[in-house]
Amino acid sequence: MILPKERNPRLITVRRGGSLTDAEHHLLALWAAACAEHVLPLFEAVRPDDDRPRQAIEAARAWVRGELPMMQTRAAGGHAMGAARDLRGAPRFAAYAAGQAAVVAHVAEHDLGAAAYAIKAVRAADGDDAGRLECRWQRDQLPDPVRDLVLDDQRRRNDICWGAFDC
Repeated sequence: MILPKERNPRLITVRRGGSLTDAEHHLLALWAAACAEHVLPLFEAVRPDDDRPRQAIEAARAWVRGELPMMQTRAAGGHAMGAARDLRGAPRFAAYAAGQAAVVAHVAEHDLGAAAYAIKAVRAADGDDAGRLECRWQRDQLPDPVRDLVLDDQRRRNDICWGAFDC
C-alpha cells in the first residue's frame, strides 16, 4: 500500500480539483521513470527477454511527450507489474517500480511508488546502506519545481512506503 487514505490536493491535477499542473505532473512522471530505470538491471538480470518493465518506463516518457494516452500508459504499468508476479526480491521490486512509474500518468501519487519500490529493490539486492544511497541518488534527480512537493510527500507517506525515505 503506497497511497494514503486521504489524498493530498497538491498531488491532484487542477482539472480534478487539485493544484498540480500538467507541467508538474509530467516532471513527477519523468522522475519516477528515472528512479525505475536506475534499478531496471536488477530485473533484466533475471529476465533479459521480458521487456514489459522497460516498455512501461518508455510509456511514461511517451505520455509526457504526448505520444501515448493515459489509458495505454496505465496498461503498460499493469503489464510491468505482471512481469513481477512470479518473482521475489530485487527483480520483483524493480518490475514494480517500472509499473508504478507508468501509472503516474493516471495518479500522480504513484511517483513515490516507483521511488519506494526502487529503493526496496536495492535494499533486497545490496542491503540497507545501498538503499539509503539509492534514496539520496533519487533526491539528487528531483527537478527543482517539484522538489519540495516530493520531499514533503516522502515525509508524509514514509511509513506506508516501508520507511524507504529514511535517508
